[in-house]
Amino acid sequence: MRGAAGDRARDRAHGARAFERRIGRLLIAITYVAVALLLAGVALMAVNGISPLDPGPGLDLGSLPAEILALAPAGFLWLGLLAVIATPLSRVVAAAIGFGRAGDRPMVVVAVGIVVVIVLGVSSALVAGA
Repeated sequence: MRGAAGDRARDRAHGARAFERRIGRLLIAITYVAVALLLAGVALMAVNGISPLDPGPGLDLGSLPAEILALAPAGFLWLGLLAVIATPLSRVVAAAIGFGRAGDRPMVVVAVGIVVVIVLGVSSALVAGA
């Protein structure tokens, strides 16, 4: 490709690669945070003499901040698990944003549909567990 059309295509391709790199860094950061939270929860279980075979507490989103401040293992474990769940969701949301910036409306609709399915699945699991 030559001329202005070729320059625009190269700029779009460069922008897409840069966006994918940013998404990759975001996913890596979330993964590291999730692993750190889970490791902290396991370490706190060991310090408190809690066996991994003991039944654990259910998820109570309202008590998570207090559990984290109290250094309760369950708070760190649940927050780590929520970060693991958030990883693919954040990827889909980022993809929707990227598709929107590129003007690819059908793919935005697909990405939003995936987010809706994930949110409905997690919501129904939380409601069923309550």
